[in-house]
Amino acid sequence: MKLNYEIHYGIFLYRPNRFIAYINIDDTELICHVPNTGRLRELLIPGAEVMVSYHPAPTRKTKYELRMVKKGSDWISIDSQLPNALAHEAIANNVIQELQGYVQIKREVTYQNSRFDLQLLGEDICYVEVKGVTLERDGWCYFPDAPTERGRKHIDELFHAVKSGYRGILLFVIQIEHAKGFSPNAVTDPSFAEKVKTAVANGVEVLAYRCHISPEEAIIVELVPVIL
Repeated sequence: MKLNYEIHYGIFLYRPNRFIAYINIDDTELICHVPNTGRLRELLIPGAEVMVSYHPAPTRKTKYELRMVKKGSDWISIDSQLPNALAHEAIANNVIQELQGYVQIKREVTYQNSRFDLQLLGEDICYVEVKGVTLERDGWCYFPDAPTERGRKHIDELFHAVKSGYRGILLFVIQIEHAKGFSPNAVTDPSFAEKVKTAVANGVEVLAYRCHISPEEAIIVELVPVIL
């Protein structure tokens, strides 16, 4: 997926709350919207190089959107909306082998009291919940980076869907180029990690795919191991 933004590079200064950050661009301190409510503590470190996009629309409160953070030699996308779009593109292009053969993809489909990111229609009906992963330690990646009641609820709904005869997929889209593998973050959210294990034992499928990420392009490229 080509990222057709007006790109600017800067230096991260500080983040006073979940929604905004201050960035230095060409010796000017600017305010940016942060499109991710996670903690991002290992990424948003003062002095980190960042990529922002410029949106001068008068309806916006901020004209800049914080899109990526550089960690070592890798750009990591922190845009929480991007993984859903990448998953849709990858499934449509048959990149995700485990999800090939479906003839229709629907977005944001209501199921019980939740809304799944994708519904795939074919010989069966498959619900897909997509989670974007930005947390990495020594090449291994984890989700979530903060306790997530919403994430636990989605697992319960996937579990219910599978019991009702549907296929249920928990798809982790890793926004890190050199990811070696993935695990649920049992340290930060042990309840989430335990729910994943229980769901898998009862038929929910867990997949983790890493992405190629650059300021100009993002694309899902490869399945990585999952250790629960």
